[in-house]
Amino acid sequence: MEHQVELLAVGTELLLGNTLNTDARDLSRLLSGMGLNVYHHTVVGDNPGRLAQAVEIARSRADVIITTGGLGPTCDDLTKKVVAQAFGLPLEYHPECEESIRAYFAKSGREMTENNLQQAYLPQGCTVLENHWGTAPGCAFCVDGVHVVMLPGPPRECIPMFREQAVPYLSQLTQGVIHSRTLRIFGLGESGVEQLLRDKMNALTNPTLAPYAKEGEVELRITAKADTVEQAQAMIAPVEQEVRAMLGDQIYGADVSSLEEVVVPLLARKGLTLGTAESCTGGLIAKRITDVPGSSAVLRGGVVSYTNAVKSNVLGVSQELLDSQGAVCGEVARQMALGAREVLGCDLAVSTTGVAGPDSDDWGNPVGLVYVALATPQGCQVVELHLGGAAQRRDRVRTLAANHALDLVRRYCEK
Repeated sequence: MEHQVELLAVGTELLLGNTLNTDARDLSRLLSGMGLNVYHHTVVGDNPGRLAQAVEIARSRADVIITTGGLGPTCDDLTKKVVAQAFGLPLEYHPECEESIRAYFAKSGREMTENNLQQAYLPQGCTVLENHWGTAPGCAFCVDGVHVVMLPGPPRECIPMFREQAVPYLSQLTQGVIHSRTLRIFGLGESGVEQLLRDKMNALTNPTLAPYAKEGEVELRITAKADTVEQAQAMIAPVEQEVRAMLGDQIYGADVSSLEEVVVPLLARKGLTLGTAESCTGGLIAKRITDVPGSSAVLRGGVVSYTNAVKSNVLGVSQELLDSQGAVCGEVARQMALGAREVLGCDLAVSTTGVAGPDSDDWGNPVGLVYVALATPQGCQVVELHLGGAAQRRDRVRTLAANHALDLVRRYCEK
């Protein structure tokens, strides 16, 4: 039997945009890995009438409903009461939950208010999902063939409780697994990837092949459904091989989240050190490198040369060049990279200079004009980029420029 799952998030803060609903994203991924298909995401505020209506809609189209949020001790924590009423279940007191709540407060050294004991009341006959990360226990039950799992809203409680407590309950429903392999692509847009792979995508049913646009790059996901993870991996492997043959070095990694996650280990394996000289990216490249564990072994340092004085006095860029052509030109990028390599004493140095916006610069250079350079023992490569017009967001121009810089380093290391 194929189950249909609906995720029902409860919380007015989600509707107001004050809180991002990361629970839905993370639970969807985890459920997919279990072979359970999520068909709907619903968000409803802390209103009993609208929540009751959302529950009725969910039970009409799903046989697994997973709620997040609204299990706490305050007056707007309505999920348990409303959901239990919708399924005709009274709330009953669980003394073991009270013990856990009291123990949590004692351990944290905080005084417990009596309203916290409301959390010890759960739907009659439910399976209690213990909360080792907070005070509100979750629960699971089944009525008329519809399974309901209630989880707390804070991600630091919701996700570990799901993994440890809800997965064993839901495992009885699963048949097979859904497994994915994600290829990360830089240098081709989503439409370009789709055009190259359209025939392949249309021909496949299991595994499936689907591109997703990310910030300045593309994620290509190969997904297979099988009885075991090993069988799914075996189904994915030949498809991945064909895709790699078609896209070549446009693919920078598999099952990784960013270019820097690939670049840092590459530099380490090659025994190379890196330095940065950044103008328009303002230290973003160095920041992204240092986000990766182990980066201290490869990054020598960085210079944020936002002003011409720093470009000239620290990196040795010709003042005459800056006066005659301005900071945004290929030769300035080249001298910045060469200067950083010398000043920082690194094997490779990457530089960026350009116009991030929102306006063109004093020399009339348009928003999105960026020069990236990579200085190596063999010389210096300069790339001119046109990353969008005046409507382009400043942060996007900076992100794309940093991506190009990291990709230059990646391609050099892979040679």
